[in-house]
Amino acid sequence: MEKNDYMPLFESKAGKWRGVYWFYAISMAVSISFIFIYRVMHFPQQTGLTRWAWIGISMAELWFIIYWIIAQFVRYRAVSRYTFKDRLSRRHGDDLPRIDIFVSTADPQLEPPLMVADTVLSVMAYDYPPEKLSVYLSDDGCSDLVFYALYEASKFSRVWLPFCKSFNVELRAPKAYFSAVKQVPSDDPTFAKEWREVKRLYNEMEEGITDIMKLGRVPDHLRKHHKGLREWESGASRTNHHTILQVLIDGRGNKEVDIEGKPLPMLVYLAREKRPGYPHNFKAGAMNALIRVSSRISNGPIILNLDCDHYSNNSQSVRDALCFFMDDKQGHDIAYVQFPQHFDNITKNDLYGSYLRVPNGVRVELLALDAHGGPLYIGSCCFHQRDALTGKKYEKGSHINWKLVNEIQEPEIENLLEETTKLANCSYEENSSWGTEMGLKYGCPSEDVVTGLSIQCKGWRSVYFNPGRKGFLGVAPVTLLSSLIQQTRWSEGFLQIFLSKYCSLIYGHGKIPIQLQISYICYNLWGANCLATLYYVTVPTFCLLKGINLFPQFSSNWILPYAYILVAKYTYSLGEFLSCGGTLKGWYNDQRMWLYKRVTSYLFGFCQIIMRYLGFAELNFVITGKNVDDDVSKRFEQEMMEFGTASSMFIILATIALFNLLTSISIARSIIIKKPAIDLDSCALQILLNGVVIIINLPLFEALFLRKDQGCMPASVTCQSIILAALAYMLR
Repeated sequence: MEKNDYMPLFESKAGKWRGVYWFYAISMAVSISFIFIYRVMHFPQQTGLTRWAWIGISMAELWFIIYWIIAQFVRYRAVSRYTFKDRLSRRHGDDLPRIDIFVSTADPQLEPPLMVADTVLSVMAYDYPPEKLSVYLSDDGCSDLVFYALYEASKFSRVWLPFCKSFNVELRAPKAYFSAVKQVPSDDPTFAKEWREVKRLYNEMEEGITDIMKLGRVPDHLRKHHKGLREWESGASRTNHHTILQVLIDGRGNKEVDIEGKPLPMLVYLAREKRPGYPHNFKAGAMNALIRVSSRISNGPIILNLDCDHYSNNSQSVRDALCFFMDDKQGHDIAYVQFPQHFDNITKNDLYGSYLRVPNGVRVELLALDAHGGPLYIGSCCFHQRDALTGKKYEKGSHINWKLVNEIQEPEIENLLEETTKLANCSYEENSSWGTEMGLKYGCPSEDVVTGLSIQCKGWRSVYFNPGRKGFLGVAPVTLLSSLIQQTRWSEGFLQIFLSKYCSLIYGHGKIPIQLQISYICYNLWGANCLATLYYVTVPTFCLLKGINLFPQFSSNWILPYAYILVAKYTYSLGEFLSCGGTLKGWYNDQRMWLYKRVTSYLFGFCQIIMRYLGFAELNFVITGKNVDDDVSKRFEQEMMEFGTASSMFIILATIALFNLLTSISIARSIIIKKPAIDLDSCALQILLNGVVIIINLPLFEALFLRKDQGCMPASVTCQSIILAALAYMLR
């Protein structure tokens, strides 16, 4: 191809409506300056509680100001990406690189094997030459139940893949497809006949996997169906077992075909060795084992990694990613292409704010990070260049020969497996660079973010791509507690990065743009928001009971900057949320979760980090459960908040809500009897803040006092919270 004939495989466009954002940001900055001046000029002369409360509220506001300024480095620019897959096809045809797909699972009880099988089938069915696709399942729970589900999926794939491709089925995860298409289509007899047959076979597979899950083991008469099932006869357990590496479909050289005689992708199962006394490094260790094993079996230059709960929703996603990697002028320094995490079980109003609608939205945060040098690597739904993931530095001006990377030797599979198994032994990484210079980083709950930062510091850049048809759909938490626990892990991991050598301001100095360094800090300091937020929703309310005013009088001109910030912030926030496809009630739910995360998840993550640095806690990785009972699912679909379980997080939430409610009742009572204990003009903003906290917590009050279902607040939590709130109220 001549240079004059160059046509880009993707284009980038600046975000829209930036003028509106700049007006908002500048006006907010002016108002913030006036608030800072007010705090300095009106510092109380009297000593005691009033002065300390004023100092505290000033420090909280100062933190919010600092964090807001940091956030502007993330948001002040944005870029959107668009691909040209038709140009990719015209230029390369089927002469495309091999793709290795990693699917990770760790617990068959929390991550149902049927869900794992659906995810595997969805990526096996990509619109891509099957002989160039290799799918690897990492089972860190070493479960024969998962292996059996994968074995059943391998058999079903011989029917499912040709069905999807013959009839252009776009939703290629079987369960999701049959849930969406519940009735057999009647306009095409051939399609209807095939549909019935494939649905019957899927029901048989589903029933078989469900039966063994109820039984809790694979029966002896089924173990003879595949030699891999006999690996568990030696007593392998989750934490103590040898390496189990099995090729269920050998896709090399068109050796195995579907019912139409067309080649199938390779399908490989791996349970890396685990032994007591050897660190296994959680998901990062599993990913690194997959990188090594796949390098000997298929060695695809492009790697897609997925969590087992995120199935493919777009059969063209691989080709979208290749448009970035294979662009002749813009693609050589791209290390990874990050797709957003979307979910298929989100309710209309996104009860727990799981969608992260604004971060994943049409013009903010991740789009802005892309403009600064690349988004974070968020651990799933990400296509990588193998070289970048294994620690290679990018050398400016270097080019990738995609034809050369397609060359690979294919030894006999049995000899290959015997040699490759050693790469997943628990002692293999001893005295090596794995986990430090090579592969995913060890020692942090957010190993994905650290790894992405390290890759960018080696000269690579990354790309964020949010196509019109979502690339991947996953399962969001359906209970409040599971959502908060997930956020605890994230905030803890981010804060640990900030306090480690991987702090972007230090580790990235001189290696990545300053805008990107500060953008990482915005995420790293999630957990640090807990103290200021906790202060803001408790101390002003307590001061109301004491008659101490912490804000300007309602009749004073100093109220104007506060009023502007309140109106502008929430108006802009609502407009941004609605523009990203949300609803008014969804925004209300999002504001509630904003508060809940900061006073529980971020607080627990913050404390966990402090405890770990003091030597009182160890690194732990908590898996978010995906398996819930029907009653919980029904309440989730009805958008009823799920409490149901006693938790210290719920005690904090309920105590704050009840304390604010008691204060509000006390003030209302004093006004009614016309003996107000406070100056209403001086304390107007505190009363408003108190009222906002109460309104946000209406579903919590309902769970405390009105609901009788299993998802209501447990009696033990209710009693403890009432006692704590009453004690706080009596301290006045």
